[in-house]
Amino acid sequence: MINALGLLKRRRFLPLFSTQFLGAFNDNLFKTSMVLFATYEIFADPKQESFFNALAAGLFIIPFFLFSALAGQIADTTDKARIIRYVKLAEFVIMALGSAGLLLGRAGVPTLPVVLMLAAVTGLGIHSTFFGPIKYAILPQHLDEDDVLGGTGLVEAGTYLSILLGTILAGFIYHSVIAVAALTFAVALAGYVTARQVPPAPRLGPPLTLDLNPLRASWRLVNGTMHIPRLFLAICAISFFWAIGSVLIVIFPPLVKNVLTCDASVASLVLAIFSVGVAIGSVVINLMLRGHISAKFSPASVIAMGGAVLAFWLAVKSWTPAPPGQLYGIVEFIHHPGAVFVILGLVGVAVFGGMFVVPLYAFLTTTVPKDQTARTVAANNVVNSGAMTIGSLLVAGLTWFGVTANDLLLAVVAMCFVSAWLAQKLHLACD
Repeated sequence: MINALGLLKRRRFLPLFSTQFLGAFNDNLFKTSMVLFATYEIFADPKQESFFNALAAGLFIIPFFLFSALAGQIADTTDKARIIRYVKLAEFVIMALGSAGLLLGRAGVPTLPVVLMLAAVTGLGIHSTFFGPIKYAILPQHLDEDDVLGGTGLVEAGTYLSILLGTILAGFIYHSVIAVAALTFAVALAGYVTARQVPPAPRLGPPLTLDLNPLRASWRLVNGTMHIPRLFLAICAISFFWAIGSVLIVIFPPLVKNVLTCDASVASLVLAIFSVGVAIGSVVINLMLRGHISAKFSPASVIAMGGAVLAFWLAVKSWTPAPPGQLYGIVEFIHHPGAVFVILGLVGVAVFGGMFVVPLYAFLTTTVPKDQTARTVAANNVVNSGAMTIGSLLVAGLTWFGVTANDLLLAVVAMCFVSAWLAQKLHLACD
């Protein structure tokens, strides 16, 4: 196997990596700017903030449930590179809608800005639904089998590094909605340019008759995949991971504002630390496995992740808040006596999470025929979206009834042990 970083020199990988990197950056620049703008500029109530964040997360996820089956069918019957270019063109429309919401919100227009921002988030969910199966399914078609794990790890690492950059930048410019609008359009243009360089990835198997009924197609897709024991276990383990992720992402901004009593720059920093940690974990597990696709480290990784969540919970519980009416900035946060424990807990959660999930994605794309990889990833996305929707709704419901963001971390610890059980069953069944 060549060094995984060597893949970045290949035209069969670099344009795809760049397109995914720019797309994830743009998604998170806008979503984080929107969440911070709503949390710090529009709402002034913890319940409303958590509910809005959970609603935004749910609207982003719903398209995965409705359209993943269609996306997988199209990706397995059409040139994947062509679909990527169409998806990137749609990004311009979505960013126009979201930018209008931010600009109207800054102008003080009631209600409509929130509607437009949530509509843009839904559009980004549709955008990601159709791109998601391709970014994994195209790898076995363009890379040698020995390089698929390395390529998957680089895509994951690049995705989370782009999330890191988009999240950090959003923390500094979210209040300047003109800057957010201009930058998102510029990045969308750059993504379209790189998308045009992705080499062709034509259909490999027989042509498919598309099923346009989203519910029936989703049922058939999942039913046709989940009856295979190894795929069932892998998809369930990944789904629990993303349910965990959805809970964490939803509760982080309100937790930072109302428990750690920090401003938007610290909320951005927390999300950034989480993102870079997952990227590190993605690279580390590739080195540990030496290119061999295996789930042997996944159970221990997710148990360690649960331990890190518990440590983070303890660090937050012992946090000394800012004086009433004040919020810590980044400098005050870093110099806070409890900051090192909060940061170490976050890094542990993220690194072990990346180590857990990357081999499972590589497993999905290499244990089925190449003409079925997009549909397999799409089936995974349907189940993942269901799990993430449940996670987001759980946060919204429990928060509405008075459960704090800090206490929700204990639910995440329990979910980690379920993921470990599933990963162990997969390891015993397949390795």
